[in-house]
Amino acid sequence: MRNAAGLMLASVVSAVLIAGLWFWTSSRHADVTAPQTVSAAQAEQLPAQASAKHDDVEVTAAIPEKPPVSAPSKATCANPDALGVSRVVEIDTTGGPGFGFEHFKQLDFLADKEVVLTFDDGPWPGNTPAVLKALGDQCTKGLFFPIGKHASYHPEILKQVAAAGHTIGAHTWSHANLNSKKLTEQQAKDEVEKGFSAVKLALGAAPSPFFRFPELQHNPATVAYLGTRNIGIFSCDLDSFDFKKGSNAEKVVQTVMTKVDKLGKGIILMHDFQKHTAEALPELLRRLKAGGYKVVQIKAKAPVQTLAEYDEAMIKDAKLPVASTRPVNSVVQTVSE
Repeated sequence: MRNAAGLMLASVVSAVLIAGLWFWTSSRHADVTAPQTVSAAQAEQLPAQASAKHDDVEVTAAIPEKPPVSAPSKATCANPDALGVSRVVEIDTTGGPGFGFEHFKQLDFLADKEVVLTFDDGPWPGNTPAVLKALGDQCTKGLFFPIGKHASYHPEILKQVAAAGHTIGAHTWSHANLNSKKLTEQQAKDEVEKGFSAVKLALGAAPSPFFRFPELQHNPATVAYLGTRNIGIFSCDLDSFDFKKGSNAEKVVQTVMTKVDKLGKGIILMHDFQKHTAEALPELLRRLKAGGYKVVQIKAKAPVQTLAEYDEAMIKDAKLPVASTRPVNSVVQTVSE
């Protein structure tokens, strides 16, 4: 009996072991040596804010439609002892405000030892580029009042003024004395508007709504008209007299420094048309720096709104356009002398 019972127990145990082994080998737990190939589930997208940085490389969950544009770095000045620009002021020209104590005493925005560098009658070959170089060497800025005709003669030079970051207004079309009895009121308006349109055509963009009367001859009717056009008027606080007969670089420096030391500040009138100014400017800027003066740059809140009829007239009177816009020195070169 015992042998029979033992045989039966051994048979049951064997059956259980075989059944367990069959169950294990047929289940997914045994599938370790040769797994089936299946399609991977789509990866879950991370939130847009999720990011991690590895060695200066930013890894984000989503790629932006356009790469972020970094803000342009502020240009550094190569001259550690430069005069520079102490502050920039923005002028709202609504109503045609006037500046410069020579004629307008209501608005005094300069603090003690502050000056504004202004230049009339350009652009002109040789002289204007030399003025730009002197200003650039001292990392400072000026306010330019070009004559419309000169702008039409030398638009490439006026573009250099704008490219250097200076402010540009206008100084009539032909430098006519607007206070002359020979000019009608309409002719004076034409001089103003043609001047601004010519500068706009030369620059390819509207200049600032800043105007200076030729010879500082302020015609009352034209002053009122500029007010309706929301154009600011600039006189000056001190005149360099760089246009006077017998003037030279040394006299220009002496005149300006004597006057500015007496006043303590001011809008300085000079001419980038004059050779003496171009020659005097490097020394004058050094003297201003040594005297503790600081330059204020003037900018407009918005560009001037030129009149379409004058814009069209300037385009019509301009020379026929040519296909090439290359500078002269790349078109014509001296090959022998």
